[in-house]
Amino acid sequence: MKTYRKIPKKFYENELERLQTELAALQRWIKHKGLKVVVIFEGRDAAGKGGTIKRITQRLNPRICRVVALNKPTETEQSQWYFQRYVKHLPSAGEMVLFDRSWYNRAGVERVMGFCNDEEYWEFLRSCPNFERMLTRSGIILIKYWFSVSPEEQERRFQERRIDPVKRWKLSPMDIASREKWEDYSKAKDEMFSYTDTKTCPWFVVEADIKRNARLNCINHLLTQIPYEELPAVEIHLPERKKAKGYVRPPIDEQSFVPYLYQDIFDDDKSKEK
Repeated sequence: MKTYRKIPKKFYENELERLQTELAALQRWIKHKGLKVVVIFEGRDAAGKGGTIKRITQRLNPRICRVVALNKPTETEQSQWYFQRYVKHLPSAGEMVLFDRSWYNRAGVERVMGFCNDEEYWEFLRSCPNFERMLTRSGIILIKYWFSVSPEEQERRFQERRIDPVKRWKLSPMDIASREKWEDYSKAKDEMFSYTDTKTCPWFVVEADIKRNARLNCINHLLTQIPYEELPAVEIHLPERKKAKGYVRPPIDEQSFVPYLYQDIFDDDKSKEK
């Protein structure tokens, strides 16, 4: 089994900033060329999909790059064609959509937890490659990532979520149930790959035991999947403000202000943090 060292924090921060600058350039190219991009993030619970998505979108325009993370299907959605609830979230020209879990729920959690029957499951595996070929033929760029995490690291992250009040919401009842079904999820993943890891729509596996490394590796790879160019910067001219002509502001004491609790309370300039 491969072992890797965690990259230093300073290098991680500098490289992340560089990659996010490139993502901004990619975003401008997608908008300029009217591209339609779909990026799927799948993997085990606590594998680090959400953290990577946050770093991708952190400095991007949410009107161009948006995240889709669906709840469990409603009663109406359960009666629809399986892919229907996902189709309405696909991108228009000039958009990139990141799916935080996707139609592959059927081959993963639904299969393992018994939320679909055998007929529905096998129909999905037969239909999915055709569905994805249909998307790519329509002009959509489809990129699929599987975040792989070891059982030991997943358990460590589960325990961290259990005791950390700001992370506890991440530990859902489904996550807890999945701890007992590691092997079942492994079998489901292997079977899913055997049907859907195709030449036109391959799976890219992200080794995710080390979060910093995984985020940079994934973002760097994403940038290589869509050929783009740096567009010339458009010079922005800010007009001068017009001088007020007879405008009188209302009394300031008629407004309600947020209490100004955080302010400089230091005795000397040396202790101030800018």
